[in-house]
Amino acid sequence: MPAPPISASSRYIPEGVTKFYFVTSIANYNSPTRAELNAGTDLSPEIAATGNWGIISGSIDAPDLATLFTAQIAGKVTVDGPTIDMYADGTSTDVRTLLPRGTVGNIVKFPEGDVTGRKMDVFPVKALAQAKPTALTNPSVIQLQFAVTKIPAENVTVP
Repeated sequence: MPAPPISASSRYIPEGVTKFYFVTSIANYNSPTRAELNAGTDLSPEIAATGNWGIISGSIDAPDLATLFTAQIAGKVTVDGPTIDMYADGTSTDVRTLLPRGTVGNIVKFPEGDVTGRKMDVFPVKALAQAKPTALTNPSVIQLQFAVTKIPAENVTVP
């Protein structure tokens, strides 16, 4: 008998669903409260693009003399692409005032929206950069780059 198929997903596109919040203070980032999330700032309406924000593990080769095959073991955990591109305002009243270089807090990513019972990821961060690239055919953006300062809390249930 063949293996049963995985359950079907309800597919979606991130536009209009995914949310990113900046939350200055979370007492226990593995379990944020509704009040802490509500005290944050929803960045989503001004986001032009984001990096991957993927929580990934590297691998380390672990060869031995018994075989030509090189086995691998799990390596260090890191975050791939912790960036957010936000629209710039012609009067400079934009994300630059909220997230200047050196700002410490948390980026909370809600892949399926800020909906009780769904999942979110919490990234303790420090803002590293506010790049201002010039693309003559696109709206101006501020490219925010972050250092993730602690292992992120993955798949936390939204309160």
